Parts: sequence; structure tokens; C-alpha cells
Amino acid sequence: MFRDFGRGVKPVQRLILVGSDGQNQAMSILGYIKGALGESQGRAAHKFFLDNNVYRSLHNVTIPAKGGTTQIDHVIASRYGIFVVEAKNMNGWIFGSELDAQWTQSRFGKKSRFQNLLRQNYRHIAALAEFLGLPEDRFHSVVMFWGEAEIKTRLPPNVLTEGYTSYFKGKTAVLFSDEEVEQIVEAIEKGRLPATWKTHRQHVASLRERHGSNVCPKCGSDLVERVAKMGTNAGNAFVGCSSFPKCRYTRRTREQR
Repeated sequence: MFRDFGRGVKPVQRLILVGSDGQNQAMSILGYIKGALGESQGRAAHKFFLDNNVYRSLHNVTIPAKGGTTQIDHVIASRYGIFVVEAKNMNGWIFGSELDAQWTQSRFGKKSRFQNLLRQNYRHIAALAEFLGLPEDRFHSVVMFWGEAEIKTRLPPNVLTEGYTSYFKGKTAVLFSDEEVEQIVEAIEKGRLPATWKTHRQHVASLRERHGSNVCPKCGSDLVERVAKMGTNAGNAFVGCSSFPKCRYTRRTREQR
């Protein structure tokens, strides 16, 4: 659903995505589409609740970076800085701290771990700052949980479940001229890679090359070791995607191969 774009703004629409299990390629594409669901809600928020003359939005931005590529959900260039947004479509309780390497999602009694999104977004900012030749203090990191996520531990104010566009509007110190904003947008548009399925697959391959076998080959999230609780494999360890249930990739542990 679209949720709390600004203070006092309630959900206005629910998006339903229907998919089915199939071969690995089909599941990979489905995971890619599900991952884009949160990004689509961000696009709608930007369109309806931010003045495009002030906040220039670019979506699903993949740029060259050291050791491969980096993929950013949303980049919003404005006089008040460059907002770099990591969007997640997640439900359940979220636990973690600014310093933890991984955070935890708890949903219906099931727990799964995923990468600290603040750390992930810092890497995005570092890559974009180098790409544009700008100091990192001109950038604002924003992490937005769409869906029905509830943060259960103390996290910085730039980790949001609501008040999304209000956070942008709360930054009022002028960092760029209007001309500089146009130059930034033009530089990103010219230098970004095409927003295609091929680019996504190349980005996942880049992640796997940098991080080895600890990266999901379907969506690029971290892989974590879990223990099966049900079925014929109950009690056995396996490796699964930290973005479960959005991505359902699994494989055997090294010891089982």
C-alpha cells in the first residue's frame, strides 16, 4: 500500500502483485518485480507530494563504481542536498542498531536477517559522491520501509516507516544553486546504466564477484545460514536469502555439498 507519504497522509491505494512458482529464471524475475514494489511506492510519493521543480527524482539508478556497479532505489536532487533512498517493502517487526552488521525481521514468529540498510546506503552515497565529484556532506541518507513494518529498536531518524516526504522537506539548508541541481541531474542521466533487466543481472553478478558466494544470485541480497524447522529436513542447516519471503532462493551449505 501507499503509506504515510507525509505527516497526516494516510494510505490511498493498495497494489496487489500476483505471481506463481516456476523455473529458476521465472522466480528470479518475480523476485526482481517484488523488489520493485517498494520503489514504485516511492515514485508515487515523489510525484504526488513533492514539487518536481524543487525535488528532481531519479529512480532505479545504477552507476559504475569501484569493483563493479552500485544500484540505488531513488536519487532526489534538490537545492537542499542530494537524497539517496534505500527502499524496502517489508512487513513485521524490525530489530537492529546503527552499528549492527545485520538487522532482523520477525514475522509470524519467523526471523530472518538482512544487511544493515544504513551501511548499504552509505556505500551508495560514497559511490555517487565519487561519480559526481562531490563531498559526501552534500548527501542525505534515507531508509524507508514500505509495507507494514514496525521498528522495535532505536534507530536514527532517517530510518522511516512514515513521514517520508516530510523528512525531505525538513531539510532547509541550501547546498546547491538551481543551476547546480540541473547539472547534477544531467550528469546522473548521462552516466547511469539503462534501467533494464540486463543491467539488474549485471549488478547481481558484480555483487557476487565482490562478495563471493555470500550474495544471492537472484536478487543480490546477503545469504544467511538457517535451520529448517519443518518437513523432512527439519533440524538441518541450509543457506537462504536474507530478503525472504520476497526472495525464496535457497541452497545447501558447503558441508552438505
